[in-house]
Amino acid sequence: MRENLQQLAEQWVSEFNKYLSDVVELRKQIHSSPFVSGEEQPTTDLMIETMSVRLEPVAQTGAVGRIGPTEGASIGIRGELDALPVTEETGVEWSSTNDAMHACGHDVHLAALAGVIRAAKNLDLPYGLVPILQPREETYPSGALDIAESGKLQQLGVRHVIGAHVHPSIPTGAVAAGSGFVNAAAGEIAISVTGKGGHGAYPHNGCDAAVPTAQIAVGISEVVRRIADPMSPALVSIGTIAVGQGAANVLPRSGRIFATVRSTTSAINEHIVEAIRTMATGIATGYGCTVNVEYKPGEPELVNAEVLSEKFDAYAASLGIANAETMRSMGADDFSFYGEICPSLMCFVGVADSDNETASLHDPSFLPSDEALSNVGKTMIAGYIAAAEAISESEG
Repeated sequence: MRENLQQLAEQWVSEFNKYLSDVVELRKQIHSSPFVSGEEQPTTDLMIETMSVRLEPVAQTGAVGRIGPTEGASIGIRGELDALPVTEETGVEWSSTNDAMHACGHDVHLAALAGVIRAAKNLDLPYGLVPILQPREETYPSGALDIAESGKLQQLGVRHVIGAHVHPSIPTGAVAAGSGFVNAAAGEIAISVTGKGGHGAYPHNGCDAAVPTAQIAVGISEVVRRIADPMSPALVSIGTIAVGQGAANVLPRSGRIFATVRSTTSAINEHIVEAIRTMATGIATGYGCTVNVEYKPGEPELVNAEVLSEKFDAYAASLGIANAETMRSMGADDFSFYGEICPSLMCFVGVADSDNETASLHDPSFLPSDEALSNVGKTMIAGYIAAAEAISESEG
């Protein structure tokens, strides 16, 4: 089976290369006309037209479908549709023509996926192939969650989902797809402190919300240190602290804290939030104020399936993609929702240049080279082949 799959992988790459010039042009077209989360329909329409496949709408502006064998198991490959509300600073002729930008590589992922699908239509696939055009990767509510909960992937027979994401910390020509924990479980916490306003000269007549808000903010890091296992990464990063209206002699009646909570599991996040709620309540009460703590869970932890990771490394290497050190971070990706319905694999594709000056993800100057298109395409192909071998083994 492995020999046959290896031959298929090589044929697939050969077919993909025939479309590579089209893939490059499609990337430029997608990049120059980006659409932010929830407004991606024109990009979806362009992808469907380019791939010339019949897809069903899902998650408002997304789409899924199936090519290859119409019965039995299938393998999904994701491409993210949305751009970011970022003003581009790359200076290329095909820069964004509006106030959005593909600053996270989604243009590369989509164009490569289109090439992979077009090439696959010329081959005899062992299992179905499901292109997943996913909206709202960058915002809540998550497009991946909506797709996972829609039941459409199950209806299409999806047994595994493959994702490929460019990353500037990995050298060009390499890919990281190690098994186990890859990205954090994430959520957002909002803390509102309410007191009683007053004159700065008479603090005893009011209930100053600034002091308890500040003490809660300082106390958060100590709570994390005492609640979370030091051997298991966990953090709470405060993004916003707001009190008062700008006057020096007016005691603020309210304060707000917005923060992100991240750890290796959603359960740990919940535990941390409960400890913060207890701490915040004690501090606010001690100053005669009240406090409200709200938690909005986000993505669960992203875990790469071992059965896919090991097989992927071998096939990727055979296609000229080096295996990089496993990528693990406290970042989050809603690809993890697919992992909750089937064993899945996220592959981080290197785009770092030789002088290590590649811009970061979400930076206005982030612009992977055309070489990334080929490497992402090969990665998607290797992912499908690895999943096909896993399915074959499970079927005996």
